Amino acid sequence: MHSALTIGSLHISPPLILAPMAGISDLPFRLLARKEGAPLCFTEMISAEGLKRNGKNTLALLQSSSLDRPLGIQLFGGDPASLAEAARMIEPDCDLIDINMGCPVKKVVSGGAGSSLLRTPLKVAEIIRSVRKATSRPLTIKIRTGWNSTEKSFLEIGRIAEQEGCDAITLHPRTRTQMFSGYAEWEKIKELKNAVALPVIGSGDIFSSQDVMDMFSQTDCDGVMIARGAMGNPWIFREAVARLAGKTPSGPGKEERHATALIHFEHLCQLYGEYTAVAEMRKHLSWYVKGLAGAARFRSQVNTLGEKQQLRQAITDFFTLVEHERE
Repeated sequence: MHSALTIGSLHISPPLILAPMAGISDLPFRLLARKEGAPLCFTEMISAEGLKRNGKNTLALLQSSSLDRPLGIQLFGGDPASLAEAARMIEPDCDLIDINMGCPVKKVVSGGAGSSLLRTPLKVAEIIRSVRKATSRPLTIKIRTGWNSTEKSFLEIGRIAEQEGCDAITLHPRTRTQMFSGYAEWEKIKELKNAVALPVIGSGDIFSSQDVMDMFSQTDCDGVMIARGAMGNPWIFREAVARLAGKTPSGPGKEERHATALIHFEHLCQLYGEYTAVAEMRKHLSWYVKGLAGAARFRSQVNTLGEKQQLRQAITDFFTLVEHERE
């Protein structure tokens, strides 16, 4: 049960996916998730228009390695021709292409992309049709339930995706106006699963391996996409893999948290250089130390540090102190 997920020609086992997360799911983050058992990972969402212009910042999001496969790339945009061209450009660099039709952020929505597309089903059909013609890679879309509580178009969009040649659909069952507030309505995932023959991937409010199991059992989804629950917690994949295999999951000890944080920081330094790596690592550290004694004081401290060695020493000092505390 729930041993694998097939998306076009791609076979994902176990059926767990690291979500595309802006500012989070870069190469170092993905490699840590893969080490802990994530079989498919996504890049951050990438602008189709930025790719067309060969924008430096956009192209940087495509950085990958031989260890980073299979790899999904998520595109966003509102123009069918631009999205099709972008799909052709990235096809050699990925194993799956996803079109973002759910991002609620104002900057994305105001440009006619993300969740604004949920209000224009005919445009959705044109986009999927154009991208499908442009690439032979497995093609998916990621959507929300709709624009607001009175405009829930997810079933219509799901049927369109099936008709136009998508290979799977990911549903985050919140509306655009909800952003990330309230609770994800998992029952909507089951509604979509009953409405289409395509594989349906569930997303939203997955913060533990038990949440993964609950989503499978409550929604009958074909796969689970993990987003915020993986921040500072790549072990969620290891624990979910164990539960899916009928085994008892093992969470990280304090020493493992310490070692992983240092590895993450080193990978960031290698990819971005010291200055950017320090800035990036600060936000990740807030998640790595969540729930540990002295976490608030530590977060305040690291926000004042600007050099690699300073931050590395602060990480070691914090975790060494925590590790010597009694459980």
